[in-house]
Amino acid sequence: MPTPTQIVTSHRPDLTPYETLYKHFHARPELSNQESETAATIASHLATLSLDFAIHAHIGGHGLAAVLSNGSSGPTILLRADMDALPVEEATGLSYASRRRMRDAEGVEKPVMHACGHDVHVTALLAAADLLVRAREEWSGRVVLCFQPAEERGTGAQAMVEGGLYEKVGGLPDVVLGGHVMPYRAGTISLRKNLMASSADSLHITLHGRGSHASQPHRSIDPVVMAASAVTRLQTIVSREVAPDDLAVVTVGSIVAGDAENVIPGSAVMKVDTRAINASTRERVLKSVERIVRAECDASGAPKQPEFRKTREFPLMFNDEKIVDRLTAIFAEHFQELPQHFARDGPRLGGSEDFAILGTSIERPCCFWVYGGTDPEVWDQLEKEGRLDELPINHSPLFAPVLQPTLRVAVDAYALGALTYLMKQSS
Repeated sequence: MPTPTQIVTSHRPDLTPYETLYKHFHARPELSNQESETAATIASHLATLSLDFAIHAHIGGHGLAAVLSNGSSGPTILLRADMDALPVEEATGLSYASRRRMRDAEGVEKPVMHACGHDVHVTALLAAADLLVRAREEWSGRVVLCFQPAEERGTGAQAMVEGGLYEKVGGLPDVVLGGHVMPYRAGTISLRKNLMASSADSLHITLHGRGSHASQPHRSIDPVVMAASAVTRLQTIVSREVAPDDLAVVTVGSIVAGDAENVIPGSAVMKVDTRAINASTRERVLKSVERIVRAECDASGAPKQPEFRKTREFPLMFNDEKIVDRLTAIFAEHFQELPQHFARDGPRLGGSEDFAILGTSIERPCCFWVYGGTDPEVWDQLEKEGRLDELPINHSPLFAPVLQPTLRVAVDAYALGALTYLMKQSS
């Protein structure tokens, strides 16, 4: 029987057309919950690969699932790619850079960019589907391709589950798999057991003051000063309330107050993002944010209490140990266990993810890997100069994964993940 590496190597499609498809997706990003064009392109491409795909659209919004059944028996493996983009104005200078603008959920027009690599994920999963169609004689079971909307808002996975994902595809998967491109050296890929990504919670906080003429601040209750004091104090949560061997992040990503320099506004809005790596710290940090903001408002004599609204929520994400063990054996053989190839105890995901909900909501095991997208020559030079922290990372307007070997690694990982469980065994 051929090995998984032999199957992938002999059946991997020519990736040149997929590089073109990637550029198409990159130039036409869509904000969360607005991924209609992306989903339509995915469905159209899948139909060209095989008429045997059972395609289910509009799941939890613009979510799409495609099922390929093969043989009379075998497990069901779900492979997931997220589709949405970010309200970021691209500054890469690429010939296929996005120039698109869209209105967000609040009706405000924003620039849009695939600044987190979801265009890589979608393209890679389509190419992996092509590979699995070509290799049908080598495996048996069912593959569910899950193209998920609204990952950036933390709502897409839950929306697909509640939208009947598993009823539409004809049952629950045995294993849920996914991956993410990161600003590591292209050609590298890594797995890790247990904790893979932190939790995340985002808050929209309104501080109430009393407006006045800028020349008479004594007649005001200044929400700008109130917000500034809160921002400074919030930094002490991590430095003074979280243990040194624990991990948490508190970031104030936006403060909006007033429109003119000679007017003290009547209110200010803060947008706060928190991260944690365990449930108790997560709860404690959120309580501390609220305590500090309320205390600063009281100290300023605010006319009424601040208002808190949660805008995003991501769970902690854990990789199943048994899946990691099985994939490690396959990945190590295929990618070669060298410093610049495969790492069996790699870093956690740099951000947070809602991917695990696709498994935890139905009590099925999950595994998520990460792979690099930085040009190897650029990485090696910056590493030599001790300047790796200057690399553009996910969500940067300069984030632009190099096409190869990034795409090949991403495609192979999806295919190997599926074949680890679906490959026919010798009698």
